Amino acid sequence: MNNFYSPPPTYFERWITPLLQSAIRDHAVIVLTGARQVGKSTLLLNAEPFKNWRFHTLDDLDVLAQARDKPESLWAGTDQVILDEVQKAPELLSAIKRTVDRNPGKVHFVLSGSANLLLMKQVSESLAGRAVYFVLDPMSFGETQQKKQPDILSRLLNGEFPEETTLPDAPPEIADILLRGFMPPLLTLDSPQSWTRWWDGYVTTYLERDLRQIAQIDALMDFRKLMQLVALRSAQLLNQSEVARDARLPQPTVHRYLNLLETTHLFERLPAYTSSRTTTLLKSPKAFINDTGLAVFLSGYYEVDELRKAREFGAYFETFLYHHLRLLTRLMSPQGRLYFWRTRAGTEVDFVVEHGKRVAAVEVKSTTAPSYGDIAGLCAFMDEHPKTAAGILVHGGRAVKRLDEKIIAIPWTMLTG
Repeated sequence: MNNFYSPPPTYFERWITPLLQSAIRDHAVIVLTGARQVGKSTLLLNAEPFKNWRFHTLDDLDVLAQARDKPESLWAGTDQVILDEVQKAPELLSAIKRTVDRNPGKVHFVLSGSANLLLMKQVSESLAGRAVYFVLDPMSFGETQQKKQPDILSRLLNGEFPEETTLPDAPPEIADILLRGFMPPLLTLDSPQSWTRWWDGYVTTYLERDLRQIAQIDALMDFRKLMQLVALRSAQLLNQSEVARDARLPQPTVHRYLNLLETTHLFERLPAYTSSRTTTLLKSPKAFINDTGLAVFLSGYYEVDELRKAREFGAYFETFLYHHLRLLTRLMSPQGRLYFWRTRAGTEVDFVVEHGKRVAAVEVKSTTAPSYGDIAGLCAFMDEHPKTAAGILVHGGRAVKRLDEKIIAIPWTMLTG
């Protein structure tokens, strides 16, 4: 497909860039992972200071052969080098370790790759104490609009509430945003048909190339079926036995497939918040596909109108907010933690954000008219955890509205940039 590797028309600044710039001043090695096509190479080729560094990608077979035969030659004559898709030549890592140890404070590497746990394990064994790790997520809505990272979440964690108001502009059509998704190449495409074609090519490439490179999987149809079942369950409790039954696969196989999806950054398990001592809580994780466009495509929705009517629409909206909360917590220093909360009686809060000792609870509703009736879960959580800094109801309207002493309703645009 011609569109599959199309870059954005211009470079879009990524919110993670200042963290990378700060880290490289203090560490010899940065490890940057993320799903295929999230923009790792584009960032490193465009952002200061990395754009002036020597760049090698191991997708180039000649470079791959050089990395395996004589790795030190890749950085001969320079002390600043970027090695992309480095998981393809793990033998590189011992050579990097030797170079870093022989030249303390003088040589710097950025290692990037689309495999997560695979790469992390290799790096942790070879570069313990020498590397710092980052994940580049699909773009935020704010990044696609070239806006700065919002500080509303940090302020609410500090107990700082915005004034009540009504935003002057209605939010953009959310169904369009959910259907398209947040991979950078999609910014050049302007129709549901082109978005769907791009995602079709993405999934095909992932199954036929990327997956085969990291795992010996012959039953690609079974794996795709598993992907579809997980997509339909995004933002829901993950019952692995139920998925295995519906996929007609053994549980060990489902377990392995889910780990591979997680390793390649296409899927994440959100853990339960379990600090309560008085309430019996569910401890199963929630499942999330890493991009709404991928979740919607795999679920079989290819047009905006049919997506609006989908019974999973609320779950995709929650997946959209999960993506942004995950991104914002990863940008905190140190990183924040993200959970959900649900009792066995069914009382729940969609997300719990924890940063040090500070906690905020977040409920997501696609309604455009938030009301007191929407905050029962937030009230229950805050009764159980009275030191919670803020309860946040994220909604699809324009109102910034105080609903209780420490609970506020805000439009999704304030959280996503």
